[in-house]
Amino acid sequence: MASAPLPLEAAPIAFGTDGWRGILGVDITVERLLTVAAAAAAELAYAAPEHLGSREVVIGYDRRFLAPELAEAICSAVRGVNLEPVLAASPTPTPASSWAVVERAALGALVITASHNPPEWLGLKIKGPFGGSVEGDFTGRVETRLAAGGVSVPIPPASPGGEPRFDALGAYLSGLRSKVDTAALAKGLQRLGLTVIVDPMHGSAAGVLPALLGERAVAGGAIREIRSQRDPLFGGNPPEPLAPYLAELIAAVQASTATGRPAVGIVFDGDGDRIAAIDERGRFCSTQLLMPLFIDHLARARGLPGTVIKTVSGSDLMQLVAEGLGRPVLEKPVGFKYIAAEMLAGEVLVGGEESGGVGFGMHLPERDAPFAALLLIEALVEGGVPLGERLDALQQAHGGAASYDRLDLRLADMAARQRLEARLAEAPPVDVAGMPVLEVNRTDGVKLRLGASHWLMLRFSGTEPLLRLYSEAPSAERVAAVLDWARDFALAA
Repeated sequence: MASAPLPLEAAPIAFGTDGWRGILGVDITVERLLTVAAAAAAELAYAAPEHLGSREVVIGYDRRFLAPELAEAICSAVRGVNLEPVLAASPTPTPASSWAVVERAALGALVITASHNPPEWLGLKIKGPFGGSVEGDFTGRVETRLAAGGVSVPIPPASPGGEPRFDALGAYLSGLRSKVDTAALAKGLQRLGLTVIVDPMHGSAAGVLPALLGERAVAGGAIREIRSQRDPLFGGNPPEPLAPYLAELIAAVQASTATGRPAVGIVFDGDGDRIAAIDERGRFCSTQLLMPLFIDHLARARGLPGTVIKTVSGSDLMQLVAEGLGRPVLEKPVGFKYIAAEMLAGEVLVGGEESGGVGFGMHLPERDAPFAALLLIEALVEGGVPLGERLDALQQAHGGAASYDRLDLRLADMAARQRLEARLAEAPPVDVAGMPVLEVNRTDGVKLRLGASHWLMLRFSGTEPLLRLYSEAPSAERVAAVLDWARDFALAA
């Protein structure tokens, strides 16, 4: 199927849930990026806590086309508002920039990345002094600055020798080693005869886990990477940790297991803030399955304190495992910003969303996929069995197996969306695919409860005529039936 044509006119500059993104060369140009970076840096200085005397703004970037060059370019925008840019020496995972902000007590960070978006995209994420993404009111003020004329920053000629740089990746690796005993993990993998196969999807988290676990783990076969070289086209797919894009990783895991050495696959998105896994049988494991494992490991094995935060689209298994360990659970709308707000406000054990973002109260109020990967390996070493066996045991201990899937449905136009929204508001379905609706939850969109670990959720995306359909059910066949019913229902509205 032919790709949709790229837009020829730039969209207005507007921040989404985690930054400003668009098509490189159309929405994202040097001139626009300099203006946005200057306005963002100025707002970081204006909004800084009174006790923070720093003038530093960390500049990070991923492996996308022109990302390193544009990161260097926006340093002039930061200097243009009388602040000091601190540029990473190499592409790094986005959470490495957040770590640098906290470690250096900087004003914040500007990160050139488009995360998991397709290869032709680029963008800018803004991190606050607390080491996480700024909230909507902050980006709203940046947009106000831009509407008022922004900050005029001339494009300077290239300076001999370029911008001074710092080892952001080395500082990040040291920080992770201070929180997890990586040497013990490497020994544990060798003892279990378990191989970790890492797929960074050509993104900026490449090399991180092998560096953390060490050369002996690599030489001994405990860890290896695939698709680790830089490829700004990401092999032709978006660098998003979803099963359709992971055929090579699934095949590698299954091949290793077939030889008698069980493997676990760990995959990161393009800028290293989302995670998913492949179990030893080749099953795709999103955070719907990984979050319950994190809850069990951190609360039971590590004995760490705190509340569990899940989004309304999260699996019931998260709540069942948490309650089984006596932990309170807060359910929030979809979006990591809601989880981060709770992490800043109180004591949180772990918080996660179904799209792969996980944060930990013992770390940053930020999605950090490499840190999550270390805790995943730690949980497997502690449990002494491969991932699939561990997850099966968790499910059986808390109500039995369940399946999950999501379908993104593009409606005909905004009028069709408005009709469906009105119908859901006035008269939501009383039965779904032959089963009565027991409860209607409107925390975010409309979630229709059909039974234990059995539900359908309908949620619109932004301002587009795009509907996201989520379902959990006792079997994959039932999930498919519910999603088929929901698609027909939505298209008939």
